[in-house]
Amino acid sequence: MLNLLPQFIFNGLLIGAGYALVAVGLTMIFGIMNIANFAHGQFYMLGGCAAFFVASTLGLGYLAALPLAVAAMIALGLVLERTIFRRLRREPAMSSVLATVGLAMMVENGTLVLWGPQPQPIPTPFSKLPLHLGPIFTTQARLFAVAVTFVALASVHLFLNRSVIGTAMRATFQQSEAAALVGIRTDRVHAIIFALGAGLAALAGALLGAIFYVEPTMGGTATLKAFIVVI
Repeated sequence: MLNLLPQFIFNGLLIGAGYALVAVGLTMIFGIMNIANFAHGQFYMLGGCAAFFVASTLGLGYLAALPLAVAAMIALGLVLERTIFRRLRREPAMSSVLATVGLAMMVENGTLVLWGPQPQPIPTPFSKLPLHLGPIFTTQARLFAVAVTFVALASVHLFLNRSVIGTAMRATFQQSEAAALVGIRTDRVHAIIFALGAGLAALAGALLGAIFYVEPTMGGTATLKAFIVVI
């Protein structure tokens, strides 16, 4: 049994890295915007569906599908923040919970109608033959997902700590009213945070969708586990 422990640890890191991408975005939205977004997992699901559409239906390939899926969810996040979530920031907490649960149900069922119930793996150029790395058996797609995840998380860390916008985000998190008084446009900060969170969730869906599969109900599980990580 002990000889399987490295394999279990690697598999756990792979799944955990994907959920960490979802949870980082949810943490920023919850911490700065003070909104419990129960529809956050739907960005994870839509990111996987978008990557499948670009790679399979449009035939542009998986490496092109990744940035395009992330860009599409960033754009969708900006639209939703402007039309829905900006209005919820000044509402009671229960209003945001009900609104985001309703949004999650609408997106999930709408995707189910368009997509169908059949799970689909995202096609990739990686070999499906297993790789033997010491006591660990893995694949090229899994190694790629772990590498991209760590690069994405490191980039987010540098963005938050080294950029002007990242400084504005941290100031808004610490004291929103004081940040507004010194000239920080908090509405713009909230929009960037929400779009960034949506993009990270979409990236996780596109990465894990290539390893496992994509289907319309996968967002609910991602939301639950992301909230556990946040807590």
